[in-house]
Amino acid sequence: MMNRKRVFWATTALFTGMLAAGAASAQSTGTEATEVESVVVTGARGPATAGVAVAETVAKTRNTINQEFIATQQAGQTILQVLNLTPGLSFTNADPYGSSGGNIRLRGFDGNRVSLTFDGIPLNDTGNYATYTNQQLDPELIERASVNTGSTDVDSPTASATGGTINYVTRRPAADFGGWVQGSLGDFNYRRIMGLVDTGEVGPWGTTAWFAVSYQNYDKFKGIGELEKTQFNGRIYQPLGDNGDFVALSGHYNENRNNNYNGPNLATSTGFCDVARTQVCGDQVNDPANPFGWNIDFDRTYVAPTVRTGVADLDTNGTGYWGLRVNPSNTGNIRGNSRFTLMDGLVLTIDPSFQYTLANGGTQQAVLSETNQLLRGTRTTGGVDLNGDGDILDSVRVMTPSNTNTHRYGLNSSLIWDLNDSHRLRAAYALDWGRHRQNGHYGFVDFTIPTKPVFVDVFGGRNDEDNRVTNLDGYELQARDRKSIAMLNQFSLEYRGRFLADALTVNIGVRAPFFERELNQNCFSQNSSSNVLCTSQVPNAPLANGNVTFGTSTTQYIRPYSLTKKYDDILPNVGATYRFGDGHSVFASYGESLSAPRTDSLYVVRRLADGSIGNPTVQPEESKNIDLGYRYTASTLVVQASVFSNQFDNRIVSTFDPDLDTFVDRNVGSVESMGAEFSVGWEPIENLSLYATASFLDSELQDNYVFNAAGAQLQTKGKKQVETPEEMFSARASYKFNDVFSAGVQAKYTGERWVTDVNDLKTDAYTIVDMDARFDLATFGLEGTYMQFNVTNVTDEDYYANLGTGASATPGQLGYGRRFAGVGAPRTVMASLRVSF
Repeated sequence: MMNRKRVFWATTALFTGMLAAGAASAQSTGTEATEVESVVVTGARGPATAGVAVAETVAKTRNTINQEFIATQQAGQTILQVLNLTPGLSFTNADPYGSSGGNIRLRGFDGNRVSLTFDGIPLNDTGNYATYTNQQLDPELIERASVNTGSTDVDSPTASATGGTINYVTRRPAADFGGWVQGSLGDFNYRRIMGLVDTGEVGPWGTTAWFAVSYQNYDKFKGIGELEKTQFNGRIYQPLGDNGDFVALSGHYNENRNNNYNGPNLATSTGFCDVARTQVCGDQVNDPANPFGWNIDFDRTYVAPTVRTGVADLDTNGTGYWGLRVNPSNTGNIRGNSRFTLMDGLVLTIDPSFQYTLANGGTQQAVLSETNQLLRGTRTTGGVDLNGDGDILDSVRVMTPSNTNTHRYGLNSSLIWDLNDSHRLRAAYALDWGRHRQNGHYGFVDFTIPTKPVFVDVFGGRNDEDNRVTNLDGYELQARDRKSIAMLNQFSLEYRGRFLADALTVNIGVRAPFFERELNQNCFSQNSSSNVLCTSQVPNAPLANGNVTFGTSTTQYIRPYSLTKKYDDILPNVGATYRFGDGHSVFASYGESLSAPRTDSLYVVRRLADGSIGNPTVQPEESKNIDLGYRYTASTLVVQASVFSNQFDNRIVSTFDPDLDTFVDRNVGSVESMGAEFSVGWEPIENLSLYATASFLDSELQDNYVFNAAGAQLQTKGKKQVETPEEMFSARASYKFNDVFSAGVQAKYTGERWVTDVNDLKTDAYTIVDMDARFDLATFGLEGTYMQFNVTNVTDEDYYANLGTGASATPGQLGYGRRFAGVGAPRTVMASLRVSF
């Protein structure tokens, strides 16, 4: 009889070759050290997943992929696109290679409400909680990635997630010296080069490390422009003894310089293409001359103004010219991971981190008269010669960026105490402190080539004082100027135990987040976070309500101010797994989550009777999620099925405030969702792996809300959530023909998606088919060397990717214009050659 070795407190996830191995794609080292439970070494083949159907044991719906599958996908592709086959997740990529970003929908929750983590550190923006999918780690360096579709982990250091979590973990350094160089070529002039070196074990303590660098550049798949990305990564790993203890230090830097895409109009009235692309426009949908058609993009040529001395010269299409639509970002982080055994049964984990961000949308411009009051400042006459032609009679295009610079410090720590072989306690503390500096120094546009203007600097005047627009007072003009401090202190406690001869595993957890946001508005505000006046002008005497005006204008502004907002809650997170028979198990979980209001929600200002300002009415969003599921794991089969229910309360949207005569963020009601998710991985014969998933979601808005000054209600009660497909199906088949050639084909069906809250416009369902093939040259003595081909959207399907959602699609009603969308990428072919050493 086979000997059964119980490794209850294991610290490393085991995947294929082991039965019922938990995939510990955890939020932190502490969660990873806690989750991996019973591992049974059978000697037979484990679940043959091909890296895409890893067996799970946690008491919640989770799906994990590992490097075996990741390596079959496009080189350099964002990990969110690679995860798109997993049930419950709908990710729409903005271009074929991932550098333009994309949109996340996880059981109906958008990316701002989903926690994205990297080696346990939170990646959602500290201000607006956005997830920037184009700035993620190179996929070749990711050991595994997982999706918790329903709820966060008990120690999740997030102030944003009311939905689930998406986590990925960096690869461990190899024990032996080696490395590889990989080059890729593809459609749209795609070029990418990447290299990695593993040091192997060096020094007296067996220290290992790896270092990697990559560069890619390619053209937009429509219109004019290019996308460029450079990335540097490294990791040093030091084991401490033979009990699983270690310290690791990792570094990451990513730089993007991307030209933006424009999208077609989704309205259905005369002269515009409808969402089916068959009415009105007819054959014009693929006609570049059609101003609202499928191939619409930014203007290919710049119409320069006629130079006329002493007359204001103004261009007509500066905002629509492709060369002035650049989206730059510089991001980086340093991550520490460590595990220390303090004594038998007592383990401490500490994961510190630092993150840096400098980015803007790259589309901010303005035409400024040389005698504008902003340039005069405190003076009533005169102006500034912006274009250097010797007069102050012109109107000149300048850059007005919205730069965001973030310094973010984090800490995840856990103290894990094994009471005995069957019972464990964990106490965890998490800190997330971010300094969120938002400013917008005006910068110049370089008109050296009159027909091809470019920004002097993609960050405006931030980095170069000579590139700043300065008024007659010496004041450097800014589009905005504010500083936010976002701080999360979170304490969590978890008990995990086994009962009934280890058949039943119970975990009971609770987390207590304490969130504080310090707001500092340095400009004059007009009832909106974006409608501000940054000026050296001296305001008139305060009005009776405390507001101020300037000159003869009656427009009221609130003076610069500072304030602090605090939120806290107690959030349970419990679950249980019961194993029975041979490989069967059922699980159940309940979790509560909170999302504190975003920066823009809080900077929207109002002055109350007591003189207070800010947006005191907006409250945190809350969600309650229940998961029930079944799993079956055998030597060649992995099955998971789950049903779920989610109650999402205090949903925040932008609605009209009649007192302020503008739009503000406020809580408008609840969303109720329920659904089911299924996945199966099967190896019917050796070398053939099959994978299939199905997702079903029914979600309804529970309330109407007042929309405009006339008291009109937006009829959203009973409507479906925007951008959320009710059905999704995916499948993959891969086969290893021999030691040289292997191939795979996969497909994802995405159902119809609503574009508007009132459900008066939706997009068609679509299916995307991808293929991959690899020629492995190890048989010829070239170990680790191979040629790989990838084809995405094999059938060249026309579909809409990212949607410009809103309240209504009816122009002229409800204050909304026509909706736009991003066009999905066409068929794309690429090839990669990796040479190992």
